[in-house]
Amino acid sequence: MFRISICVLAFLTWTSAAIVDAADSQPKTAGYKTANDIIYRTSDDASINEKCRLDVYYPENAQDAAAIVWFHGGGLTAGKREIPSSLKKKGVIVVGVDYRLSPDVTVNDCIDDAAASVAWTFNNIEQYGGSRDKIFVSGHSAGGYLTSMIGMDKKWLAAHQVDADKIAGLIPFSGHTITHFTARKEQGIGGKQPVIDALAPLFHVRNDCPPLLLITGDRELEMLGRYEENAYMWRMMQVVGHPQTTLYELDGFDHGQMGQPAFPLLLKFVNSIAKN
Repeated sequence: MFRISICVLAFLTWTSAAIVDAADSQPKTAGYKTANDIIYRTSDDASINEKCRLDVYYPENAQDAAAIVWFHGGGLTAGKREIPSSLKKKGVIVVGVDYRLSPDVTVNDCIDDAAASVAWTFNNIEQYGGSRDKIFVSGHSAGGYLTSMIGMDKKWLAAHQVDADKIAGLIPFSGHTITHFTARKEQGIGGKQPVIDALAPLFHVRNDCPPLLLITGDRELEMLGRYEENAYMWRMMQVVGHPQTTLYELDGFDHGQMGQPAFPLLLKFVNSIAKN
């Protein structure tokens, strides 16, 4: 468990480009392309065909590159797919995903869409120079929650014929580890009432899941208890004997601000695992 101060984080951010460049297998002189608006699941349901789309940002002439599936935030009720600027030209493939949103669908549908997009990535990433052995999943806030749910509860990816343990690593940014507040709202439970049920990543702690990097903002600035949720997740992963769970708290950064300084940690984590 690590607590990073503003001054240390500033140094980390300043030096991260050099650290990442040294580890990347793809040259920084390579051009990049984006394949836009790809449908990752089809259905007779028009909302699935409209919402379930993704973009793939990839280096030209990539070979065996790591890929990061990125889920946007927005409380499972808002937001749209993106390729974060901090992940551009870093030698990795980035898959930016849209998914259906509440209240038009349930939280279960949101998670199922997320799983379908990861399954699509496993089935198609080699077309973009990626490796099925180097697929990472990440996202901010609601996107972090989706990351943890499909990585911890194996049933979601199993429904799409993918073993969740084939994911190279999970990197949720400030995600719920208790039941998401939108899922609680569906049950008539207020946002300040904590619940841990099957829609909580904490419900699914196990020692054989992919490497897990938990990152939150400052505990005094974060959304309600978000750091403490993640600290409890970290602790329980230690209790069950998971060999590679790490928690970072970014001092001085609130829920919305913590994303930018978290990206160097994500890239260092990805490159450390991918090169091995």
